Amino acid sequence: MSKLTKNQKLAASKIEAGKTYSIEEAAVLVKEITTTKFDASVDVDVRLGVDPRKANQMVRGVVSLPHGTGKQVRVLALCTPDQEAAAKEAGADYVGLDEYVEKIKGGWTDVDVIITMPSVMGKIGALGRILGPRGLMPNPKSGTVTMDVAKAVREVKQGKIDFKVDKFGIVHTSIGKVSFTPEQIAENAKEFVQTLIKLKPAVSKGTYVKSIYLSSTMSQGIKIDPKTME
Repeated sequence: MSKLTKNQKLAASKIEAGKTYSIEEAAVLVKEITTTKFDASVDVDVRLGVDPRKANQMVRGVVSLPHGTGKQVRVLALCTPDQEAAAKEAGADYVGLDEYVEKIKGGWTDVDVIITMPSVMGKIGALGRILGPRGLMPNPKSGTVTMDVAKAVREVKQGKIDFKVDKFGIVHTSIGKVSFTPEQIAENAKEFVQTLIKLKPAVSKGTYVKSIYLSSTMSQGIKIDPKTME
């Protein structure tokens, strides 16, 4: 059995075994147990009582976090010339169409989100094999295929994220940074979980939110009492 490091021992001493914390307590604790030299991400993992293999139990959606994610999100707007100026003004890092379609065909995917318009999806559909595995394929359900490209760019830059339950019934996402205040972490986490609850499939029976854990990059998870997320 490997020995615990000094920092791991410190974290273990602060987290009480078997205890379930309120989100407010956990938001303070996650900052105390994070010892990375960089500004670590704060993550939430929610296990849902759904069977994602069934189409009517697939949970996916978008949420605008009140305090953003703390990340610099690189946005590519693939749009027609009449939308380019508005997309740039909204904060898009890259704006254009044909030249970026060719760059992506050549293997370039140095962005975090791609936003486009319904009228140009025909050109982008051919990029599915490249963008799909990287989670970059624009999708109307996540708001990344839209008539109002500038609005979508603005929302992403301000902290709008999309999420989807994985095959194990878990939804994992980053909701901020360790440099955030405990209040900002708690408010972002609540907004995310409340959005998940609104998306509960009608066919889901029994306990919907089975467990919630808050953690940071390389820290252990802190179990949250779901009632404190309301």
